[in-house]
Amino acid sequence: MAEKTQQLRQTPRPHGPGSRMAPGEKAKDFRGTIRKLLHYMGPYRVGVVTAVVLAMASVVFSVVGPKVLGNATTEVIRGVQAAAAGTGGIDFGLIEKILVTLLVIYAASAAASGLQSWIMTGITQKVVFRMRGQIADKISKVPLSYFDGKSISKGDVLSRMTNDVDTLSQSLNQGLIQLVTSVTQVVGVAIMMLTISVPLAGVTFVTLPVSALVLGALIRRSQKYFRLQQEQLGAVNGRVEEDFSGQVVIQAFNRGGRAVERFEEENDQLFESAWKSQFLSGLMQPLMNLVGNMGYVGVVVVGAGLAVTGAIQPGDIQSFIQYVKNFTQPITQLATVSNVLQQMAACAERVFEFLEAPEEEETAELDPTTGAPVEAIGHATGAVDFDHVSFGYLPGQTIIQDFSADVEPGRTVAIVGPTGAGKTTLMKLLLRFYDVNAGSLSVDGHNVRNVGREDLRQNFSMVLQDAWLFKGSIRENIRFGRLDATDEEVEAAVRYAHCEHFIKTLPGGYDFELDEGAANVSQGQRQLLTIARAVLADRPILILDEATSNVDTRTEWRIQRAMDKLMAGRTSFVIAHRLSTIKNADTILVLRDGDVVEKGTHEELLAAGGFYAQLYQSQFEEVA
Repeated sequence: MAEKTQQLRQTPRPHGPGSRMAPGEKAKDFRGTIRKLLHYMGPYRVGVVTAVVLAMASVVFSVVGPKVLGNATTEVIRGVQAAAAGTGGIDFGLIEKILVTLLVIYAASAAASGLQSWIMTGITQKVVFRMRGQIADKISKVPLSYFDGKSISKGDVLSRMTNDVDTLSQSLNQGLIQLVTSVTQVVGVAIMMLTISVPLAGVTFVTLPVSALVLGALIRRSQKYFRLQQEQLGAVNGRVEEDFSGQVVIQAFNRGGRAVERFEEENDQLFESAWKSQFLSGLMQPLMNLVGNMGYVGVVVVGAGLAVTGAIQPGDIQSFIQYVKNFTQPITQLATVSNVLQQMAACAERVFEFLEAPEEEETAELDPTTGAPVEAIGHATGAVDFDHVSFGYLPGQTIIQDFSADVEPGRTVAIVGPTGAGKTTLMKLLLRFYDVNAGSLSVDGHNVRNVGREDLRQNFSMVLQDAWLFKGSIRENIRFGRLDATDEEVEAAVRYAHCEHFIKTLPGGYDFELDEGAANVSQGQRQLLTIARAVLADRPILILDEATSNVDTRTEWRIQRAMDKLMAGRTSFVIAHRLSTIKNADTILVLRDGDVVEKGTHEELLAAGGFYAQLYQSQFEEVA
């Protein structure tokens, strides 16, 4: 097994149209996607046309070269024959002119090729730069519902932004030019061979159907193995990622051996498909060389007969042999270019599919002059009104049945209930991540559907159960709440959130670098940092969603102190499973199956002896 894995790791993975590229995923609409891609490249059409013309010129120059070189060979042979017969000698002046002409031709070919490569590389990078920017911009405009119930995921969007765009870049840069140069070379070489000798050209053309049969058979046989290889490679990658992330559980249950066995099973399957696909594709070049060499033999045999009769010059035979090589090579390249173009179209199709996805609907009335929403909240006082709100993520599956609540500015509202009751969904509606199906939701008397989303969301701060921190310094993560905040304001927010002490214990203090996912600080510390971020943002409405559910009792107490200070003077919505953390809420809304079944203060609800009291007592029993 280890030997197989080592062999697989050492197997080179070819890239570019000049290599034995695996047939990739095919586009559903190849022609339509290519038309879209060409239209997308419209701003660069002059550069593309220039690059194509230069590529064709480079090929034309290189195709003419062997003919000119053959003329030099013919002059040398004539001079030798004349010297042997005593009637003359080698005309070195003429040969010098021919060789200088040949040098100029090859220099022009190289210059044209280099210039087209420079132009096409620049165009390709501009296209993918623009494409990545549009994808990044699109992510902020696509509604969250786009990911709900669909096969596409955020990871898939990331793949389109990186892998698909990179593959598109490589394929576009090489595939288009390779297609042009290969076709030009085949046509140009065929013309030059016909001008030299029709019989010899006929011998060469006979190899075409043989080449087509060989290529077709290899592509058909290898294609299924390449696809299987990609599927099994994904399975192996998934297995590795899963096992790495679950090492604690695997080791705790002594299932390390089982994990290795499952990996080896999938790795063996990957080895088999990869070996077969690479072996079959590796046969392409030697078999094509065999066919080409058969062509050489035919040209030599027929050419010798023609030379004896004087129907062709020796230099022409030399040129023709070079043309035979230049004729079979682009035919092989055309076969690989077709795979590159299919792969390019598939990647472009996935990118365009995301770029054309529906965006968040703008329901607010817009000013025809400025394009901004006519109605604006500005800096809200914090009054929130839910008026008979109903909502469901999917048609016919209502989560929020008929929810009504009137929240005055500066009040703290706790929302409790069993899992799936719709607590977090209400907050998503409040932020307009989704729009209500029925009823209305207002902030400061403004229906949220009549104002812009940015205008609405600038009045909210959030502290979530899963504290989101990015790779960077602690100072940068806190300043994310208000980007123009000074260092003094950041430090003041930290003191307010009771997290100054632990920050000073870290190497570098505020400049301490959090790693990806902030795994180098504890869960409680992450929560405190997000509270400091919310303090710095200083917005009138606050959402706290299970902010203390993953921490110990002492850390919970510290976080609760910070949150109590944060909520002072703000309209606050607190979602919590630990009912002991919401005793001081002004109002507690008890949700059950999308309906408000109880409403009141902590003491009032306990005295009522209803569903809230049952929830509270059950938590005491669990603790006991």
